[in-house]
Amino acid sequence: MSSPAASAKNDSNAASASAAATGLAPAVVPLMAIAMFINYVDRGNLATAGPLVKGELHLSGAAFGLLISAFFWSYVPAQIFTAWLAERFNAYRVLAFSLALWSVSTIATGFATGFVSLLVLRLLLGLGEGGMFPASSKLIGQHLPGEKMGAANGLIGVGLALGPAAGTLVGGLLMAKYGWRPVFLIFGVVSILWLIPWQIVTRHASAASAPAHREPPGFLAILARREAWGVCLGHFCNNFAFYFFISWMPLYLTQSRGFSVPQMAQIGGAVYLVYAASCYLVGKVSDALMARGVSATRVRKGALFINCTLVFASLLCAGFGNTALCIAALLVAGFAFGFATTTIYCVGQTIAGPRVAGKWVGVQNCAGNVAGIVAPWLTGVVVDATGQYVWAFVIAGSVALTGLLGWVVIIRKVEPLDWSSAKA
Repeated sequence: MSSPAASAKNDSNAASASAAATGLAPAVVPLMAIAMFINYVDRGNLATAGPLVKGELHLSGAAFGLLISAFFWSYVPAQIFTAWLAERFNAYRVLAFSLALWSVSTIATGFATGFVSLLVLRLLLGLGEGGMFPASSKLIGQHLPGEKMGAANGLIGVGLALGPAAGTLVGGLLMAKYGWRPVFLIFGVVSILWLIPWQIVTRHASAASAPAHREPPGFLAILARREAWGVCLGHFCNNFAFYFFISWMPLYLTQSRGFSVPQMAQIGGAVYLVYAASCYLVGKVSDALMARGVSATRVRKGALFINCTLVFASLLCAGFGNTALCIAALLVAGFAFGFATTTIYCVGQTIAGPRVAGKWVGVQNCAGNVAGIVAPWLTGVVVDATGQYVWAFVIAGSVALTGLLGWVVIIRKVEPLDWSSAKA
């Protein structure tokens, strides 16, 4: 007679094999990568427009940071709600509705007349974009084996990286020529066109995304796990540095380093291109290592160790170095972020298993994106108080390094948990 632990492990393996056998249509992951691209173009537009919006609406640094962080006031709780929807109903449709909502918000931002209207639209944008990660992680965790998660998450990470690249480079150049309002209108209309191919590809996929017969464990069961607190801490620390980076880099380069808006757009675009390449390469290499028998624990923890240490070092160099060293350090930071973007969702999807991936990533992303509320606002306060960005870089780099506690210490192994005794 087999032991309960062995039985649970066999059940977990059987569930993973069954889910993987279902598979995803070939176009689903590329379309999710495009959706992620759109997601980060639309959420980053305000940061790119910062030098123009801040002047036109006469905003202080703290007020502008508040607008950036307002996105996360709705985005953070939306993670839990959309994770429940993705597990309970149809993850394909949850993702479609989310994109439609945030596209409408982007279009409406072009008509904003002041701080209050921008604040409301940022809240609506966050509510819509909150469905992206829980729905996509549910589909990946349910239908792909561990040795294929790296490439899938890496491709989605490319979309995540190219979104700020396009928003910063293309959006910045267009804003410099035509103003910021027309760019929000154009990007919002283009975004909503994504729904056409998504509907065509996924219209027959409802059964594949239907919830399992057994109700997945509840949110309290997830929070009872040590590993959940590890991924939440690690994700928060990574996001703190990342959101500091994407929210304030345009203003930092123009105000502190003296670059023009077009020059800022070119530098920012180059950083995000390096970031995109890193996401793709890390995904491919991690899958190749796992296919050769290297454990998920070694592959995932190794990637996150590189991320935390490189981000810490590069942000310090960017804050204290001269202009040439600053640009080089920002490029290294972009490369380092690729290690985390590809890996942090693989960790959550693997530990949770196919039945719990949507809810788990909802919890993980909820905690991680609290950093989106704190980092932009705190940076504005620090910059206003000190008149410079040096201490903001020190804080962001130190928080990134603290993420090692979650990824390396609190999480013992990156392997599926036994949910046999967890209640729905």
